[in-house]
Formats: sequence, structure tokens, C-alpha cells
Amino acid sequence: MSSTDQRPARPFGAVGTAMVTPLSEDGHRVDLDAAQRLAAHVVEHGHDLVVVSGTTGEAPTLTDVEKIDLARAVVEAVGEEATVVAGVGTYDTAHSIDLARAHAEVGVDGLLVVTPYYSKPSQAGVIAHTTAIADSTELPVMLYDIPGRAGIPLAYETLLRLGENPRIVAVKDAKADLQQSSLVMEHTDLVYYSGEDALNLPWLSIGAAGMVSVVSQIAGDIEREMVESMDRSDLPAARAAHHRLVPVVEAVMNRMPGAVAAKAALHLQGVLPHAAMRGPLVPADGTQLRELETALDAAGLL
Repeated sequence: MSSTDQRPARPFGAVGTAMVTPLSEDGHRVDLDAAQRLAAHVVEHGHDLVVVSGTTGEAPTLTDVEKIDLARAVVEAVGEEATVVAGVGTYDTAHSIDLARAHAEVGVDGLLVVTPYYSKPSQAGVIAHTTAIADSTELPVMLYDIPGRAGIPLAYETLLRLGENPRIVAVKDAKADLQQSSLVMEHTDLVYYSGEDALNLPWLSIGAAGMVSVVSQIAGDIEREMVESMDRSDLPAARAAHHRLVPVVEAVMNRMPGAVAAKAALHLQGVLPHAAMRGPLVPADGTQLRELETALDAAGLL
């Protein structure tokens, strides 16, 4: 590897999207045709990783059958062109194992396992839960460390332990502790992915493989430009991409729930026919839509 080619190991790819789940206009069913079109769209715009049934995909409101059908549809649409990862983590170990096995059968490339939420288990409980899921299939696992939603973090010692499992290969980090994560990268083979859009560039700068991003499905070409600029050690170009995205990240991630904003933005771009949500989430209101449209226009995304 040359000094100008500093690409890290990327078990799941580099530019990932936490894909929204398109619904029928009344929100009662998953629109599998629209999901396939959206997956193809993001792959055409710089993505090599598609994550379904994550937070942005409204996973808590999807039935198991819907999750599996969605994963199957996306694999059929883009499985030969991109890595497809499915969120299977819940607060129930047995349920998560069932989901992991069912998703393995439909051909996904990996599993996203969030820290068990609501129950707030001990770190020993987190290790037991996560290991049981990882050992239930042969698929590689990406941990999802998001204490703001799960209620508990993955502790440093827990990450070291989990990193010993040969199937646990990566972490999607939304904890924003770059120092701890640097230590984990130093002492394990775990590969990091940014799970917080505002920090994509800082994460890349300390050795992250890429991102699993909400904003990327709206601005995949810019995210790809950022990654490729960092790969060739062109920090000014990477910064330029980052700054283009600042107003979009602000509008999408800080003004309303990310899933709501992402669907609204995709509708404004003409990628989705509408922006229907499932309760408890509701679509963006008029003021939010105007702010979002302004931000997208400023970044040249309309």
C-alpha cells in the first residue's frame, strides 16, 4: 500500500446507508417495490453498503415478516453490487436469535446487533446476549453502540471481550467517544463505522472504515467523495465535502427525527412517492419541510 493510499480494512464496505423503509401511503404495509428502487438508487449514488431494519428503517414498528421480506427484496435488488446488512438486535435474546437465523436464510451479508435497549442489562448480560446472537449464524456481525437510544453503552472492557469473537468484526458507533474507540482499534481487530453523521469526517481521520449514515441516502455522492478524498490523503477535499453536508446534517439530524427527515428529503428529491411514517413517528410539517428544502438546495441536492 502506497503512502497516498491509506484505505483501512472494510469488511462491510465504506459508504453505508441506514436505509428508510418505504411504506404504503397509509403506512399499513411495507412497499417492497419502492424499497428495491431506493436500494438501487443509493447504490447508483456511491454506496457499497445498505443497512435495512435499523433505527432509520423504523425497525421497532416492523413485524418480523416485514423485516425478512424487506431484507429479501433488497438482497434481490442490490445483493450483487453492495453488502446488505440487516438489523436483528432487540431487547430479547431469543427473539434476536430467531431474527438472525431467518435473515441468514434470505441471503444477507451481515447482521447489525444493537445493544439491548430498555432492559438495561449489566455488561455481563450484554456480552452474553450479543455472543449468543453472533454464535447463532455464520454471518459477520456489526455491533451498534448507541447509548442515547439503548440506555447503556458498550463499555471498553466489553468491546475487548466481544472483539475476541471471530464473527464480531465491526462497530457502528453513535457514542462519540473517539478516545475509547481509538483504544479499541489499537487493541482489537474491530473495525469502526461512524454512526453519527456530524462526525463522519473525524471518524475517518482516526481510521474508521466508513459510515452507516442517515444523510448518505440523500447525499451519497458527497459522502463517497469524502471517503475517497481521505483514502488519497486529500484532507482539503474531504473537508470541502464535509462542509457541503453541514447544513444537510443540521436539517436532517437535529431538527426532527432522522427517519422523518430522510423520508421527507427523498420525497423532495423525487426518489420516494411520499413520506408516510408509522406511529409514533409523524411526517414533517410545513416549517420543517421548508427548512429541509433550503438545506438540500444549498448543498446542490435538489
